[in-house]
Amino acid sequence: MPTDIPALLGAGLLLLLIFYLGFLSIKIKFPNVILFILLGIGLTKLMDDSELLHFASEIGIVLLFFLLGLEFNISRLGGIAKRILPAGLLDVVLSLGVTTGIALLFGLSLYLSFLIGGIAYATSSSITAKLLDDRGRMANRETEFMLAILIFEDLFAPLIVAILIGIHSGEEVTGYMFLILFGKIVGLALLAILLGKTLFKRFESFLDRIDDEEFKIALLIGIALAYGGLALYLGLSEVLGAFLAGMMLAEVGKIEKIDQTVFPVRDLMLPLFFVYFGTTIKLGDGVPMAWMLAVVVLWSVISKVLVGVWGGPMFGLSKRASLRGGLSLCARGEFSVVIASVATGTMKVFSGLFIVAAAFIGMLLFEQASNVTNKIYGKPEKKKKRLKVPGN
Repeated sequence: MPTDIPALLGAGLLLLLIFYLGFLSIKIKFPNVILFILLGIGLTKLMDDSELLHFASEIGIVLLFFLLGLEFNISRLGGIAKRILPAGLLDVVLSLGVTTGIALLFGLSLYLSFLIGGIAYATSSSITAKLLDDRGRMANRETEFMLAILIFEDLFAPLIVAILIGIHSGEEVTGYMFLILFGKIVGLALLAILLGKTLFKRFESFLDRIDDEEFKIALLIGIALAYGGLALYLGLSEVLGAFLAGMMLAEVGKIEKIDQTVFPVRDLMLPLFFVYFGTTIKLGDGVPMAWMLAVVVLWSVISKVLVGVWGGPMFGLSKRASLRGGLSLCARGEFSVVIASVATGTMKVFSGLFIVAAAFIGMLLFEQASNVTNKIYGKPEKKKKRLKVPGN
């Protein structure tokens, strides 16, 4: 008998496990994302460095943000960009700057301290967006603020990665490097705007002429993957590229046609991202620098809550919506994993433990965000509908 499990058998068993955990999460009322990540951690030795799983997970995360981008046309995104800048900079100071300072106080070098600050900086775009969708909170007042923060972080995080990789490889980090990176981001966004205003201006009528659903799936997913892949080719985040691809097609107007086509593929592939995410976390033996780990995890939660509480009003939110938004931004994820890949030895184990702890605590806080907000500010009053009486 062959010792290696055929890829087809492995894929079938993995999908059955995902089904079981999804079904279990409904029964026990527990976030399915946490169960998928735990499954990935449990399968680390079996599926470590699986290219097939990695590729499938990339498709899932790209389609998630492609569909999110559809909700933001160019004019809406431009208005949000102006309003999110103060809160975005506050996020950089609290999550990156203060965390770096905490690590310095524990005696780490400036490089290692900045590494920990980078790992603690970015909220998990995938986990947060998935939970917003699962819990039906896309229409909430704070959701636009949260998505704007996620996109701001996805624009800023590549700068952190560039600095760390540059120092790690011995290269000199220069202003020219930052200028090139900034130029790539601006160029990718401008190209999306140009294509949205020209090539995709009459895309709706073109879609209506495609009767075969299979060809329509190939076209839409091809656009999402191609633009996400272009972002990766430029050294940026595929999440950013996918979001911009969705923004291009948001000019179509009736996005329901696109949603209906892409949703089933996204729902199939997205759980694989969280399983893959779990396989990338190396826990090791023991808890290195336990006290610092506890402090950094605690501050990682406090910093995001403060970003919501202080940054939300800057964006125009009420105190209630701001607190709910801050409590929902605490999960760390994919960018933390990317930055942690630069770490070695004990620091890699430390990073893995932090990511697991911050992801789980963040997801649990997301689930309880509305309850905590109601306990502090009271339950919101339901507006009474006035019934119009004929003749009055």
